[in-house]
Amino acid sequence: MPSTVHAALIETLKRHFVLRNSRLETLAVLIVALVQGRTVNLSHVASRFPGAAQHGSNYRRLQRFFQSIRLDQAVVAQLVVRMLNLSRPKCLALDRTNWKVGCKDINILMLAIVTRRFRVPLLWAVIDHQGSSNTGQRIELTRRYLSLFGAASIELLLADREVIGADWVKFLMENKVPFAIRVKQGQCVALADGRLWTIKSLLRRRRRKSRSLTTFEASLPDASTALSFAAKWIDGRKGQQGEWLIVMTNSPNAKAAISAYKDRWAVECLFADTKTRGFDMEDTRMTAPDKIDTLTAILAIAVTWAYRCATRTMGLKAIKRKVHGRREKSWFRTGLDALRAWITFAPQNAVRAWQNQFPKRFKIP
Repeated sequence: MPSTVHAALIETLKRHFVLRNSRLETLAVLIVALVQGRTVNLSHVASRFPGAAQHGSNYRRLQRFFQSIRLDQAVVAQLVVRMLNLSRPKCLALDRTNWKVGCKDINILMLAIVTRRFRVPLLWAVIDHQGSSNTGQRIELTRRYLSLFGAASIELLLADREVIGADWVKFLMENKVPFAIRVKQGQCVALADGRLWTIKSLLRRRRRKSRSLTTFEASLPDASTALSFAAKWIDGRKGQQGEWLIVMTNSPNAKAAISAYKDRWAVECLFADTKTRGFDMEDTRMTAPDKIDTLTAILAIAVTWAYRCATRTMGLKAIKRKVHGRREKSWFRTGLDALRAWITFAPQNAVRAWQNQFPKRFKIP
Protein backbone atom coordinates (compact mmCIF):
# COMPACT_ATOMS: atom_id res chain seq x y z
CA MET A 1 0.00 0.00 0.00
CA PRO A 2 1.50 3.40 -0.92
CA SER A 3 2.63 5.15 2.26
CA THR A 4 1.35 8.51 1.03
CA VAL A 5 -2.23 7.24 0.87
CA HIS A 6 -1.87 5.54 4.23
CA ALA A 7 -0.49 8.68 5.88
CA ALA A 8 -3.17 10.92 4.36
CA LEU A 9 -5.97 8.80 5.76
CA ILE A 10 -4.43 8.69 9.24
CA GLU A 11 -3.71 12.43 9.29
CA THR A 12 -7.30 13.40 8.45
CA LEU A 13 -9.25 10.72 10.31
CA LYS A 14 -7.47 11.36 13.61
CA ARG A 15 -9.13 14.80 13.68
CA HIS A 16 -12.51 13.16 14.19
CA PHE A 17 -12.03 9.69 15.66
CA VAL A 18 -10.35 9.32 19.04
CA LEU A 19 -8.18 6.30 18.30
CA ARG A 20 -4.59 5.47 19.10
CA ASN A 21 -2.12 5.28 16.23
CA SER A 22 -2.26 1.50 15.79
CA ARG A 23 -6.09 1.63 15.53
CA LEU A 24 -5.91 4.51 13.05
CA GLU A 25 -3.45 2.52 10.97
CA THR A 26 -5.80 -0.47 10.98
CA LEU A 27 -8.72 1.77 9.97
CA ALA A 28 -6.68 3.19 7.08
CA VAL A 29 -5.70 -0.31 5.95
CA LEU A 30 -9.35 -1.39 6.08
CA ILE A 31 -10.54 1.51 3.92
CA VAL A 32 -7.84 1.05 1.28
CA ALA A 33 -8.22 -2.74 1.29
CA LEU A 34 -11.97 -2.46 0.72
CA VAL A 35 -11.29 -0.30 -2.31
CA GLN A 36 -8.47 -2.36 -3.78
CA GLY A 37 -9.83 -5.82 -3.02
CA ARG A 38 -13.54 -5.00 -3.37
CA THR A 39 -14.39 -7.26 -0.45
CA VAL A 40 -15.06 -6.93 3.27
CA ASN A 41 -13.82 -10.44 4.02
CA LEU A 42 -11.20 -10.01 6.76
CA SER A 43 -9.09 -12.89 5.49
CA HIS A 44 -8.56 -11.02 2.21
CA VAL A 45 -8.10 -7.67 3.95
CA ALA A 46 -5.42 -9.16 6.22
CA SER A 47 -3.20 -9.84 3.18
CA ARG A 48 -3.01 -6.11 2.41
CA PHE A 49 -1.26 -4.93 5.58
CA PRO A 50 2.16 -3.34 4.96
CA GLY A 51 5.16 -4.81 6.72
CA ALA A 52 6.48 -8.30 7.37
CA ALA A 53 3.89 -9.51 9.88
CA GLN A 54 2.36 -12.90 9.15
CA HIS A 55 -1.13 -13.19 7.72
CA GLY A 56 -2.47 -14.76 10.92
CA SER A 57 -1.21 -11.84 13.01
CA ASN A 58 -2.85 -9.30 10.71
CA TYR A 59 -6.09 -11.27 10.78
CA ARG A 60 -6.16 -11.27 14.60
CA ARG A 61 -5.41 -7.54 14.53
CA LEU A 62 -8.50 -6.98 12.42
CA GLN A 63 -10.59 -9.16 14.72
CA ARG A 64 -9.50 -7.14 17.76
CA PHE A 65 -10.34 -3.92 15.91
CA PHE A 66 -13.94 -4.98 15.32
CA GLN A 67 -14.26 -6.35 18.85
CA SER A 68 -13.31 -3.08 20.52
CA ILE A 69 -13.85 -0.16 18.11
CA ARG A 70 -17.16 1.60 17.46
CA LEU A 71 -17.09 4.52 15.02
CA ASP A 72 -19.53 7.28 15.95
CA GLN A 73 -22.29 7.40 13.33
CA ALA A 74 -22.82 11.10 13.99
CA VAL A 75 -19.20 11.81 13.05
CA VAL A 76 -19.46 9.65 9.93
CA ALA A 77 -22.68 11.41 8.88
CA GLN A 78 -21.05 14.83 9.28
CA LEU A 79 -18.05 13.69 7.25
CA VAL A 80 -20.23 12.40 4.43
CA VAL A 81 -22.24 15.62 4.19
CA ARG A 82 -19.18 17.88 4.37
CA MET A 83 -17.02 15.83 1.99
CA LEU A 84 -19.74 15.66 -0.66
CA ASN A 85 -20.76 19.30 -0.12
CA LEU A 86 -24.40 18.42 0.52
CA SER A 87 -25.36 21.47 2.56
CA ARG A 88 -28.59 22.27 0.68
CA PRO A 89 -31.87 20.43 1.37
CA LYS A 90 -31.69 16.95 -0.11
CA CYS A 91 -33.76 13.83 -0.64
CA LEU A 92 -33.35 11.03 1.87
CA ALA A 93 -34.38 7.41 1.35
CA LEU A 94 -35.29 5.09 4.21
CA ASP A 95 -35.04 1.40 3.40
CA ARG A 96 -33.82 -1.93 4.68
CA THR A 97 -31.28 -4.43 3.38
CA ASN A 98 -30.81 -7.96 4.67
CA TRP A 99 -28.91 -11.16 3.98
CA LYS A 100 -27.90 -14.35 5.77
CA VAL A 101 -24.58 -15.47 7.22
CA GLY A 102 -25.14 -19.16 7.78
CA CYS A 103 -28.33 -19.35 9.84
CA LYS A 104 -27.97 -15.78 11.12
CA ASP A 105 -30.01 -12.94 9.60
CA ILE A 106 -28.26 -9.60 9.05
CA ASN A 107 -30.87 -6.83 8.86
CA ILE A 108 -29.96 -3.13 8.47
CA LEU A 109 -32.37 -0.20 8.43
CA MET A 110 -30.59 2.58 6.53
CA LEU A 111 -31.19 6.27 6.01
CA ALA A 112 -29.29 7.36 2.90
CA ILE A 113 -28.71 10.53 0.92
CA VAL A 114 -29.90 10.21 -2.68
CA THR A 115 -29.06 12.93 -5.17
CA ARG A 116 -28.69 13.00 -8.94
CA ARG A 117 -25.12 11.74 -8.58
CA PHE A 118 -24.63 10.48 -5.04
CA ARG A 119 -26.21 7.70 -2.99
CA VAL A 120 -24.42 7.13 0.26
CA PRO A 121 -25.26 5.75 3.74
CA LEU A 122 -25.79 8.42 6.37
CA LEU A 123 -27.26 6.76 9.47
CA TRP A 124 -28.36 3.20 10.11
CA ALA A 125 -29.59 0.73 12.72
CA VAL A 126 -28.75 -2.96 12.80
CA ILE A 127 -32.02 -4.75 13.58
CA ASP A 128 -31.82 -7.81 15.80
CA HIS A 129 -34.78 -9.61 14.24
CA GLN A 130 -36.09 -10.80 10.89
CA GLY A 131 -38.49 -8.85 8.71
CA SER A 132 -39.53 -5.22 8.62
CA SER A 133 -38.48 -2.49 11.00
CA ASN A 134 -40.99 -1.26 13.55
CA THR A 135 -42.19 2.29 14.20
CA GLY A 136 -39.93 2.79 17.21
CA GLN A 137 -36.81 1.89 15.23
CA ARG A 138 -37.73 4.23 12.39
CA ILE A 139 -38.50 7.11 14.76
CA GLU A 140 -35.24 6.64 16.67
CA LEU A 141 -33.20 6.67 13.46
CA THR A 142 -34.97 9.77 12.14
CA ARG A 143 -34.57 11.55 15.48
CA ARG A 144 -30.82 11.01 15.28
CA TYR A 145 -30.81 12.65 11.86
CA LEU A 146 -32.92 15.60 13.02
CA SER A 147 -30.63 16.21 15.99
CA LEU A 148 -27.70 16.55 13.60
CA PHE A 149 -29.12 18.38 10.60
CA GLY A 150 -32.69 19.49 11.37
CA ALA A 151 -35.87 19.08 9.33
CA ALA A 152 -35.02 22.06 7.10
CA SER A 153 -32.23 19.96 5.52
CA ILE A 154 -34.74 17.45 4.11
CA GLU A 155 -36.24 18.14 0.71
CA LEU A 156 -38.25 14.91 0.83
CA LEU A 157 -38.06 11.64 2.77
CA LEU A 158 -38.75 8.69 0.47
CA ALA A 159 -39.81 5.26 1.71
CA ASP A 160 -41.38 2.08 0.38
CA ARG A 161 -44.57 0.25 1.36
CA GLU A 162 -43.24 -1.42 4.50
CA VAL A 163 -42.52 1.98 6.11
CA ILE A 164 -46.09 2.86 7.11
CA GLY A 165 -48.20 3.40 10.23
CA ALA A 166 -50.24 6.14 11.91
CA ASP A 167 -47.72 6.77 14.73
CA TRP A 168 -44.89 7.02 12.21
CA VAL A 169 -46.83 9.51 10.07
CA LYS A 170 -47.75 11.57 13.17
CA PHE A 171 -44.07 11.75 14.13
CA LEU A 172 -43.09 13.02 10.68
CA MET A 173 -45.89 15.58 10.67
CA GLU A 174 -45.08 16.85 14.18
CA ASN A 175 -41.43 17.30 13.24
CA LYS A 176 -42.25 18.97 9.92
CA VAL A 177 -40.51 16.31 7.85
CA PRO A 178 -41.76 16.32 4.23
CA PHE A 179 -42.28 12.79 2.96
CA ALA A 180 -43.44 10.68 0.04
CA ILE A 181 -44.23 7.11 1.09
CA ARG A 182 -45.57 4.39 -1.15
CA VAL A 183 -48.68 2.62 0.17
CA LYS A 184 -50.43 -0.61 -0.74
CA GLN A 185 -53.70 -0.79 -2.64
CA GLY A 186 -55.32 -2.42 0.38
CA GLN A 187 -54.49 0.51 2.68
CA CYS A 188 -57.59 1.79 4.46
CA VAL A 189 -58.10 5.58 4.46
CA ALA A 190 -60.73 7.95 5.84
CA LEU A 191 -62.33 10.53 3.55
CA ALA A 192 -63.52 13.98 4.63
CA ASP A 193 -67.00 12.64 5.45
CA GLY A 194 -65.52 10.07 7.83
CA ARG A 195 -66.22 7.01 5.68
CA LEU A 196 -63.50 4.37 5.46
CA TRP A 197 -62.42 3.05 2.09
CA THR A 198 -59.56 0.99 0.78
CA ILE A 199 -57.52 2.78 -1.86
CA LYS A 200 -58.22 -0.09 -4.23
CA SER A 201 -61.95 0.67 -3.96
CA LEU A 202 -61.41 4.37 -4.58
CA LEU A 203 -59.43 3.59 -7.73
CA ARG A 204 -61.79 0.94 -9.01
CA ARG A 205 -63.40 3.15 -11.64
CA ARG A 206 -60.31 5.09 -12.57
CA ARG A 207 -58.86 4.59 -16.02
CA ARG A 208 -55.99 2.14 -16.04
CA LYS A 209 -54.03 3.90 -18.69
CA SER A 210 -50.29 4.37 -18.76
CA ARG A 211 -49.22 7.73 -17.33
CA SER A 212 -52.72 8.54 -16.09
CA LEU A 213 -52.52 10.25 -12.69
CA THR A 214 -55.16 10.46 -9.96
CA THR A 215 -54.95 12.58 -6.81
CA PHE A 216 -57.21 12.77 -3.74
CA GLU A 217 -57.21 13.88 -0.11
CA ALA A 218 -57.66 11.43 2.78
CA SER A 219 -56.23 10.50 6.17
CA LEU A 220 -55.10 7.32 7.84
CA PRO A 221 -57.78 5.93 10.20
CA ASP A 222 -55.71 6.52 13.35
CA ALA A 223 -54.25 9.85 12.23
CA SER A 224 -56.62 12.77 11.85
CA THR A 225 -54.31 14.92 9.70
CA ALA A 226 -55.33 15.04 6.06
CA LEU A 227 -52.76 13.80 3.57
CA SER A 228 -52.45 13.96 -0.19
CA PHE A 229 -52.44 10.79 -2.26
CA ALA A 230 -51.33 10.36 -5.86
CA ALA A 231 -51.87 7.20 -7.89
CA LYS A 232 -50.30 6.38 -11.24
CA TRP A 233 -50.99 3.30 -13.34
CA ILE A 234 -47.89 1.36 -14.38
CA ASP A 235 -48.23 -1.04 -17.29
CA GLY A 236 -46.75 -4.47 -16.73
CA ARG A 237 -44.02 -5.90 -18.89
CA LYS A 238 -44.68 -8.63 -21.39
CA GLY A 239 -46.89 -11.26 -19.82
CA GLN A 240 -47.15 -9.34 -16.53
CA GLN A 241 -50.09 -7.49 -15.07
CA GLY A 242 -49.86 -3.76 -14.41
CA GLU A 243 -50.34 -2.12 -11.01
CA TRP A 244 -51.03 1.19 -9.30
CA LEU A 245 -48.13 3.18 -7.90
CA ILE A 246 -49.68 4.97 -4.92
CA VAL A 247 -47.78 7.59 -2.92
CA MET A 248 -48.86 9.31 0.29
CA THR A 249 -47.40 12.73 1.09
CA ASN A 250 -47.76 15.74 3.35
CA SER A 251 -46.60 17.94 0.51
CA PRO A 252 -49.28 20.18 -1.06
CA ASN A 253 -48.18 19.04 -4.51
CA ALA A 254 -48.94 15.32 -4.72
CA LYS A 255 -48.01 15.19 -8.42
CA ALA A 256 -44.52 16.46 -7.68
CA ALA A 257 -44.18 13.97 -4.81
CA ILE A 258 -45.03 10.95 -6.97
CA SER A 259 -42.62 12.22 -9.61
CA ALA A 260 -39.84 12.55 -6.99
CA TYR A 261 -40.58 9.09 -5.62
CA LYS A 262 -38.66 7.51 -8.51
CA ASP A 263 -35.46 8.64 -6.79
CA ARG A 264 -36.15 6.08 -4.03
CA TRP A 265 -34.75 3.44 -6.37
CA ALA A 266 -31.32 5.01 -5.79
CA VAL A 267 -31.15 3.39 -2.34
CA GLU A 268 -31.52 -0.03 -4.02
CA CYS A 269 -28.58 0.93 -6.23
CA LEU A 270 -26.67 1.90 -3.07
CA PHE A 271 -27.23 -1.56 -1.63
CA ALA A 272 -25.88 -3.05 -4.87
CA ASP A 273 -22.86 -0.71 -4.66
CA THR A 274 -22.01 -1.98 -1.19
CA LYS A 275 -22.62 -5.57 -2.22
CA THR A 276 -22.12 -7.21 -5.62
CA ARG A 277 -21.17 -4.10 -7.64
CA GLY A 278 -18.77 -2.71 -5.08
CA PHE A 279 -17.47 -4.00 -1.77
CA ASP A 280 -19.24 -7.37 -1.50
CA MET A 281 -20.64 -6.65 1.96
CA GLU A 282 -22.39 -10.01 2.06
CA ASP A 283 -18.98 -11.70 2.08
CA THR A 284 -18.45 -10.77 5.72
CA ARG A 285 -18.51 -13.60 8.25
CA MET A 286 -19.32 -11.22 11.10
CA THR A 287 -22.82 -11.38 12.59
CA ALA A 288 -22.65 -9.34 15.84
CA PRO A 289 -24.69 -6.10 15.45
CA ASP A 290 -21.91 -3.90 16.89
CA LYS A 291 -19.40 -5.26 14.37
CA ILE A 292 -21.81 -4.83 11.47
CA ASP A 293 -22.35 -1.25 12.66
CA THR A 294 -18.60 -0.56 12.51
CA LEU A 295 -18.28 -2.22 9.11
CA THR A 296 -21.11 -0.09 7.70
CA ALA A 297 -19.40 3.07 8.95
CA ILE A 298 -16.18 2.08 7.16
CA LEU A 299 -18.15 1.35 3.99
CA ALA A 300 -19.79 4.79 4.15
CA ILE A 301 -16.34 6.43 4.26
CA ALA A 302 -15.08 4.30 1.35
CA VAL A 303 -18.17 5.07 -0.76
CA THR A 304 -17.70 8.80 -0.08
CA TRP A 305 -14.06 8.63 -1.18
CA ALA A 306 -15.10 6.92 -4.42
CA TYR A 307 -17.64 9.69 -5.11
CA ARG A 308 -15.04 12.36 -4.54
CA CYS A 309 -12.83 10.61 -7.10
CA ALA A 310 -15.71 10.52 -9.57
CA THR A 311 -16.21 14.26 -9.16
CA ARG A 312 -12.48 14.86 -9.64
CA THR A 313 -12.45 12.65 -12.74
CA MET A 314 -15.62 13.93 -14.43
CA GLY A 315 -15.92 17.50 -13.18
CA LEU A 316 -19.12 18.97 -14.58
CA LYS A 317 -19.30 16.47 -17.44
CA ALA A 318 -21.99 13.81 -17.60
CA ILE A 319 -21.28 10.13 -18.13
CA LYS A 320 -22.02 9.11 -21.72
CA ARG A 321 -25.10 7.12 -22.57
CA LYS A 322 -25.09 3.96 -24.65
CA VAL A 323 -27.43 3.18 -27.54
CA HIS A 324 -30.06 1.72 -25.19
CA GLY A 325 -30.17 5.03 -23.29
CA ARG A 326 -28.51 4.01 -20.04
CA ARG A 327 -25.22 5.42 -18.76
CA GLU A 328 -21.98 3.59 -19.51
CA LYS A 329 -21.23 3.50 -15.78
CA SER A 330 -22.74 4.74 -12.58
CA TRP A 331 -21.16 7.72 -10.84
CA PHE A 332 -20.06 5.35 -8.06
CA ARG A 333 -18.38 2.86 -10.39
CA THR A 334 -16.63 5.68 -12.24
CA GLY A 335 -15.13 6.90 -8.98
CA LEU A 336 -14.30 3.42 -7.67
CA ASP A 337 -12.44 2.44 -10.85
CA ALA A 338 -10.48 5.70 -10.78
CA LEU A 339 -9.66 5.33 -7.09
CA ARG A 340 -8.39 1.76 -7.44
CA ALA A 341 -6.12 2.76 -10.30
CA TRP A 342 -4.86 5.87 -8.50
CA ILE A 343 -3.97 4.03 -5.27
CA THR A 344 -1.74 1.70 -7.29
CA PHE A 345 -0.33 3.92 -10.02
CA ALA A 346 -0.96 7.57 -9.03
CA PRO A 347 -1.30 7.79 -5.24
CA GLN A 348 -1.00 11.56 -5.30
CA ASN A 349 -4.34 11.74 -7.17
CA ALA A 350 -6.04 9.53 -4.59
CA VAL A 351 -4.64 11.70 -1.79
CA ARG A 352 -5.82 14.93 -3.46
CA ALA A 353 -9.32 13.53 -3.93
CA TRP A 354 -9.38 12.56 -0.25
CA GLN A 355 -7.76 15.64 1.31
CA ASN A 356 -9.24 18.41 -0.85
CA GLN A 357 -11.31 20.54 1.55
CA PHE A 358 -11.41 17.75 4.10
CA PRO A 359 -13.47 19.03 7.06
CA LYS A 360 -11.71 20.28 10.16
CA ARG A 361 -12.57 19.00 13.60
CA PHE A 362 -16.18 19.75 14.49
CA LYS A 363 -18.43 19.25 17.49
CA ILE A 364 -21.38 16.88 17.37
CA PRO A 365 -24.56 18.15 19.10
